[in-house]
Amino acid sequence: MRYRIRAVGQANVVVDLEIDAGSEQELRNIATGRGLRLLSARSAEPGSVRAALQARGQRFPLLLFNQELLALLRAGIPLAEAVAALAEKESRPGVRGVLQGLLRALREGRNLSAALEAEPAAFPELYVAMMRAAERTSDLDLAVERYIAYQQQVGALRGKLVSAAIYPVLLLGVGGLVVLFLLGYVVPRFSHIYQDVGNDLPFMSRLLLDWGQFIEAHAAAGAIGLVLSALAAFAVSRHPAFRAALGRLSWRLPLLGERLRVFQLARFYRTLGMLLSGGIPVVVALGMVGGLLTHGLRASLDGAIARIREGRGFAATLAAGGLTTPVAMRMLEVGERAGNLGEMLTRAAEFHEDDTARQVEWLTRLFGPLLMLFIGCAIGLIVVLMYLPIFQLAESIG
Repeated sequence: MRYRIRAVGQANVVVDLEIDAGSEQELRNIATGRGLRLLSARSAEPGSVRAALQARGQRFPLLLFNQELLALLRAGIPLAEAVAALAEKESRPGVRGVLQGLLRALREGRNLSAALEAEPAAFPELYVAMMRAAERTSDLDLAVERYIAYQQQVGALRGKLVSAAIYPVLLLGVGGLVVLFLLGYVVPRFSHIYQDVGNDLPFMSRLLLDWGQFIEAHAAAGAIGLVLSALAAFAVSRHPAFRAALGRLSWRLPLLGERLRVFQLARFYRTLGMLLSGGIPVVVALGMVGGLLTHGLRASLDGAIARIREGRGFAATLAAGGLTTPVAMRMLEVGERAGNLGEMLTRAAEFHEDDTARQVEWLTRLFGPLLMLFIGCAIGLIVVLMYLPIFQLAESIG
């Protein structure tokens, strides 16, 4: 069986490899023989647990699992019995299979981190690394609690951003439907009223009514074209290349690019702070969170890792690579001197996340009325152009 592994090699360098092994124990023996210390391992075969979960349309509820596990551990229940209780109550086949596999590994005598590594579809490598560090310090419940807090804080920020975007999206959708209704149904019917007027109509009104007659004559083709356009836009929006190009364009925008950089750094700080608070060494933790950054920032992080490995200061090295903000720089310097770098990284993340949420809320309050004004003007223009000939007729009669 082929495994894809992430391990720490010589000089504390994090490497990604694929290794053929008959079992997980053989995989560990091969890695140890090569001088590697495993961080995570997952099956590279198509029939892995990830494929089984995806086939059922399921995702492993990691946050709920940790909340229930913490409650059982705090109640004094041993780890294996706690996992067995969670597996017994689970009704979803894919999730129950993950828990049963975890329970089998624990009853075979493997430690928790090794059991978690066997289910990479359910347990990300950051989580596995935290549990491995907790096993060395015997504070498993604290590590689980720390991960729960991390996930809740990330989820809270995501919820704020989503809720801030709901109103503009709904407003744009409803306004667009009203405009489509006017152009596709009302205007074609008004065009019959003015058929005998001919060229006496105002230029803009004549264009609008010509559009109505065109839509009425090609209603079926127009509806099919509209549906196909919507499907094509949806398909293109899900394509990785399009998303990557859109992301690069967003980063080049003057104001938006800086906000995206700060938001990404905040996520980087929070994840790194969680790992350092869990007892994971700085160099190893930095290698694990590189995937959270874009290509440009990731290249800066690689250079920072090399300089930190040479003995350079943490805060100054990140600042030299453009991986700090002025506020985060001060916090990291204090944390580096006081020896609580993980806590200061978390505080820096909280500061920038709150600032981002405030700016998004302010932009939403500004963008909503502007969008409503634009939609109102578009609807009003259509209505005025439809009734303008009637107004001119009334003036001529008067």
